[in-house]
Formats: sequence, structure tokens, C-alpha cells
Amino acid sequence: MATADETWQPARLFPITGIGGADEQERRGCSALLAVIQSVREFGRALTTRCGAPAGTIQTFIEVPFTLGDAKFRPDGLIRVQRGQKSWTALVEVKTGRNDLDAQQITHYLDIAREQGFDAVITISHQVATTPGIHPVAVDKRRLRKIDLFHLSWSRIHTEALLEQSNQMVADPDQAWILAEFVRYLENPKSGAWDFDDMGPDWVGVRNSAALQTLRASDKETLAVVTRFDQLLAFSGMELSRRLGANVQQRLTRKERADPATRVQEQASQLARTGQLSGSLVVPNAAVPIDILIDLRASRVDCSAILPAPAEGRASTRINWLLRQLKEAPSDLMITAASVRARDSGPCHPLGAITENPMLLFENPRADIKSFSITLSHAAGSKRGQGKGSFVGSVTGLVDQFYVDVIQHLKVWSPPPPRPRATPKGDAQEVEAPVAGTVGFTHLDESSGPDDPDVRTSEIIL
Repeated sequence: MATADETWQPARLFPITGIGGADEQERRGCSALLAVIQSVREFGRALTTRCGAPAGTIQTFIEVPFTLGDAKFRPDGLIRVQRGQKSWTALVEVKTGRNDLDAQQITHYLDIAREQGFDAVITISHQVATTPGIHPVAVDKRRLRKIDLFHLSWSRIHTEALLEQSNQMVADPDQAWILAEFVRYLENPKSGAWDFDDMGPDWVGVRNSAALQTLRASDKETLAVVTRFDQLLAFSGMELSRRLGANVQQRLTRKERADPATRVQEQASQLARTGQLSGSLVVPNAAVPIDILIDLRASRVDCSAILPAPAEGRASTRINWLLRQLKEAPSDLMITAASVRARDSGPCHPLGAITENPMLLFENPRADIKSFSITLSHAAGSKRGQGKGSFVGSVTGLVDQFYVDVIQHLKVWSPPPPRPRATPKGDAQEVEAPVAGTVGFTHLDESSGPDDPDVRTSEIIL
């Protein structure tokens, strides 16, 4: 019997052979995605509910023709979710590779959706939404009064598929195989379903201006790089999510979620003033968030965390408590101890030196340590894209290392449960049991002692 030759190409559900250009790439990527949304129940529901759809039966279509005025349009796809007598419908626009979404095209699709009585427009591209519910392309808000506008990056779609795979969330084995084939398709560069991989055309100029301290917060280039940085933070969370099988999210304040433009302005001001950008990631069930600081003047990336110290014990005891949790951490991990009522932070030393001499962390042996600051630093990459020596890679790589080597091992201190006190010998007194059918109690005059003859025992007949 003949065996399969090593040069034979296995048949694939979603082939990447034959993709000849951007148009073919978009059509095939859209068709593959919509087919999987319809075929893999759990995956389809996860993406559609993210876009406001109810749980129900999903149908998908590609290149559905519409007329708006005298013009003809053909959106890349359409999703319909049916639940009982009600249906939810959304138009889909897809971009692959580094092609950005077009604001005018989105506006036309919003008008078509409103005219057809549809519920939403969904866009898909390499662009990452920096805040949940916020679209990466600005459109006239008046067109969003009756129609919702959602965005899914290819990075988010890829992450969701991997999360469902790693957590075995797809019950049907055939559907699980379909999802695995789709993941294989997404991870092939020819698919055009690219992850976030570029800080944008303004990156080099802004980086150099920040180093020279000539950057202005109001410049459009500065605002563009700040927006890209938030996209990088979100992507770093997705990269870590894929490895952990858990949903890592960007940490935002309530104000930042309600008004993302405020965060962009504040970050731009911070970048112009100090040359720094910052953000945080929250890992489910981790002891502390991961704080990320980019210093463009020093060309450095920092990942740090602040861990509350135990509320009891001597300073040396608290430091040893921390060191026991950092046995797998790199020796160049920098640690600082902050004390109660201290104006400045204490000395900062690498883990290797502190392991040999814990007393380096505090100048006063009686210091009341309240928290530890733990920081891992790495040189920032200079290239705007991904790959060796890239800025994107230097950030995502350090986030991954900091979690693996440090964060996953940290635990918040909790006081031990109280122990029962031993009863001192001689304090226990024998008490005569009351007669059956009665309850005994004692009258004690406040002016009488326990041996006073006026202390009387009474009985109540039950």
C-alpha cells in the first residue's frame, strides 16, 4: 500500500493557496470568518454577543448587494441572529493586512443599515480598539443614534479562538476541528489576518523628539503615537491571554472608560513633559496588576508591581516573606521597600544583592514596611514593527517574562486565623447540674462578690 509522500499537501478546510492580492485576501478572510461564526456555536456566540447580539441561531452571508440613493454598495458580509420571532442583523466590513478602515465607507454602511432597519455595523481590521465599545475610526455621532458600530481586531478574533481551544469550550468535536483549522488559517501570514505589529509612521519622529525634549502634546503625530501605544497595551494583554488561557485586560479607570479622549490627552501631555507613557494590565486572580512604563528618553521598558507587605512581623521577617516568593525571579529584578510615614521610598537594590543581604532594603531596622515595589527593565526596541529589535516585541516580550518569572508567584499576605486560647488550670469551676425539669440561673447583686452569701440560686419549674 502506498504511503503519503512528505511533499503531499494535506487538504485544508480554509486554504491559503491561490491568494493573489488584497481583494482576494479580504474576500477569503471574510468568508472563512463568517463560515466559522455560523458553524462553531460557542465561537460565534462569543463574537456576536460582544457586538450586542442576543443568543440565538446565527446565519451569515457574504457580499450582499444594497442600493443607497443612486449608488450601489456590496458590504463584505452580513450576520443575522434569530431568536424566536425576533432577529438581529449587522453588516460586516473587513480589511486585511495593514489596510486601514475608511471612515466614508463606514458612514455609507451605517446609512444602509439604518435604511434597511438593521441593528449594527461591524468592522474588522488589524486596528485594535483601545477601549471596549470605542471604535478606532471617528465617525459622525449623529449616525449612531439608531445603529450601533462595533469593531473587532484580527488580534481579538485570534485570541478568542485560542481561548476557546485552550479551555476546550467547544463541545462538538467536529466544530472543534473547524475552529482549529480556522486558527491555522489566521496564523498564516498569507491570510492577512495580522496581529498588531506596527507603531505607525509617526513613531520614529515622535521617539526622537521625545528624546530631544522638543515634543509638543498637541501635535497630531504625538496623539497618533499615544493611540498606538494604547493599542499595544491591549495587544500585550491579548498575547498574554493566549498563553494563559485567561482573559487579560487593560486596566482603565471609570473616567477613562467613559471618556477615552481624556486619557489620550493626558498621556500626550505626560509624553511631552517626561518622555514617558504608562498603562496597566490585569490578569485574572493575580495578586497585583502589571504596570508598564515606557521611557523614550532613556530608551527603556519597565514592568513593575506594588505588593502590599505583611501587616505584622519585623522588617526582616517581611523581606524574607517576599524573597521566598521570588525564588524563580531573575537576579536583576529591582526591589524597593516603602515604609509607613516615610516621605521617600527606601533604597533600591537588585534581587541578587538582597538575597545575600536582606538588610540592604531598609536603613532603619525598626522600619514599618508597608509595600514592596518590584521592577524588571529591558532596553526598548528601536524598530516600529515586530521582530528582532522592534519596540512592539520588546514590550510584549518583557510583559510575558515579568508574568512568568514574577507575577504568577506572588501572593497577597493574609493574617493567620485566630487560635483558641488554652484555659488556665484552676480557673474552671465545677457547676452542679440543675435538677431535671428546671433551669438554673444566678442572681448577682452588683455590690456583691462571687462568694457573697446574698448570691442566691433560683429555679423555674418547666
